[in-house]
Amino acid sequence: MSSRKRYALVGTGGRAGFFYTSIARDYKETSELVAFCDINQTRMNVANQKLEPFGVGPIPTYKSQDFERMIEETKPDIVIVTTVDRTHHTYIIRAMELGCDVITEKPMTVDEVKCQEILDAVNRTGRNLRVTFNYRYSPHNTKIRELIMDGAIGDVHSVHFEWLLNTKHGADYFRRWHRDKRNSGGLLVHKSTHHFDLVNFWLGTQPKTVFALGDLMFYGRENAEKRGVTEFYSRAQGSEYAKNDPFALHLEQNENLKAMYLDAEKEDGYYRDQSVFGDGINIEDTMGVMVKYRNNAILTYNLYAYAPWEGFRVCFNGSKGRIEMNVIEASYVNSGGEQALEGAVKGKKITVFPMFDAPYEVKVEETKGGHGGGDPVLLNDLFGEKAPDRFNRAASHVDGAMSILTGIAGNQSIKTGLPVQVANLVKF
Repeated sequence: MSSRKRYALVGTGGRAGFFYTSIARDYKETSELVAFCDINQTRMNVANQKLEPFGVGPIPTYKSQDFERMIEETKPDIVIVTTVDRTHHTYIIRAMELGCDVITEKPMTVDEVKCQEILDAVNRTGRNLRVTFNYRYSPHNTKIRELIMDGAIGDVHSVHFEWLLNTKHGADYFRRWHRDKRNSGGLLVHKSTHHFDLVNFWLGTQPKTVFALGDLMFYGRENAEKRGVTEFYSRAQGSEYAKNDPFALHLEQNENLKAMYLDAEKEDGYYRDQSVFGDGINIEDTMGVMVKYRNNAILTYNLYAYAPWEGFRVCFNGSKGRIEMNVIEASYVNSGGEQALEGAVKGKKITVFPMFDAPYEVKVEETKGGHGGGDPVLLNDLFGEKAPDRFNRAASHVDGAMSILTGIAGNQSIKTGLPVQVANLVKF
């Protein structure tokens, strides 16, 4: 067993369980958890409880200020970073400087300054950094990559991409830490990083010029007041008004949310159940982006976070035809249920329209697991036996940077009203 890789995980919130339960349950032969690190001891204790059914642990826990001592004492090969987005760079960089490779949850970071610091640290230390884009591994998204690689519609000249977050999932970003752009980079970075990465992946190119528009049009107190709402509250817990609000999240009604957040808030003052119609929200909920790529393809992209259904539509126009893909996803609240429901596919259709031939539907088999079966494939790629992959789905720090730089450029464009050149943001 001595050849097993040693993993320490920092940030034991909603996304962390995806990694640590998988290591403990499915990858004991190749991987070993050696430490948890967080600002919140209660949440680390919950993580250790979740390891018990797999006969693992309890593993040592370290508060965030003891991160370096954790590395020194537990000697991980790889650090998994699943903290609040704005702190990703801190742990990525320090872990690499202390001799570890890193796996980070998306987005890699939230702005161009932190992105440059990460790129510099990779160059300085020579360590490996991977970003976990599970949507690349979803069978239907891999199939689009395959169709384009194999020339089904020739050279792709334009892409129209619309992503809908519904009133369950979309609202969740407006009651959590994501509602402050300093924490998350807004949805153009935190959420759209997936989507911009998919376009880079599908087309095998990188963004060049970005222009964006966006605003807070539905969530937030001012918008609610315009619609005639008169009853407001700061958080659902203990509020009479929240009982009648379909947007309220009641932590005490979900065992996992209660344990991870309600019981833990006494330590760090983090409220997981804030009102989506409260003050202090400074991210957009409605966005439109245009991107010109290095291969001259053009993207038009839309994201809105209060849709009546969850999923996306994407169309590719090429020199030999067109591809259309429609996907309906299951809705979920982070940490509020079974992990496999995250991004679960409820319906999908891929149609190819050759220029001078009859259109045909492309069948794709979904497999078990979150993101249409993509999650188990990603996890095996991270922790299991490596297999050759003609689609190159494993994402590097360059891929991580190129996906967030589209969103970072979009944020700059929203602020200035001007197009932004991606090459001016960072130096590789």
